Amino acid sequence: MAILLQTMAKEKMKFNNIFKNSTKMTTENTENEKELDPNIIEENANGEQLIVEELSPEEQLKQDLDKEKDKHIRLFAEFENYKKRTAKERIDLFKTANQEVLQSLLPVLDDFDRALAEIKKSGDDSLVKGVELIHEKLKNTLVSKGLEEVEVRAGDPFNADYAEAITQIPAPSDKLKGKIVDVLEKGYKLGDKIIRFPKVVIGQ
Repeated sequence: MAILLQTMAKEKMKFNNIFKNSTKMTTENTENEKELDPNIIEENANGEQLIVEELSPEEQLKQDLDKEKDKHIRLFAEFENYKKRTAKERIDLFKTANQEVLQSLLPVLDDFDRALAEIKKSGDDSLVKGVELIHEKLKNTLVSKGLEEVEVRAGDPFNADYAEAITQIPAPSDKLKGKIVDVLEKGYKLGDKIIRFPKVVIGQ
């Protein structure tokens, strides 16, 4: 009986050892499979399992290069926009830098226009020609600095954005109702900005 019990105890120990080895091998195999498996299982914030593919070194380098290229293109585009914006601001500044000086010269130009009109009445052609040359030289100098005359003529429709109405008079004809009858003072602009509106009379 004692011999039978000893034999059974030995068999039980063998069985337990075999079970332990089997469990250990299964655990090791599972860990090895995790290390060799190219897909790593991760859990997201909701506890769901996601399969994330591992990239090879070449693929990772290509992905990083694409990201750097995209950053470079965006940075280059922003720099180009900055250059265009600053260039436009510089041009606008140059155009309006002389505004005060040009505005102060406009009354002189008006006096020149009136003087030339009176000189033409004298009939002295040589005098008229000399004054005209000086007048043209002054106008060309101001134009070279960006000054332009606002084109407004009698018979044009009145537009408050481009002219200032001094007074209204009965229209000489139906065609001139709501239109410019006379221009009392010329208007000028510097670039796209009107620095003095033409003063006009409109018909009613």
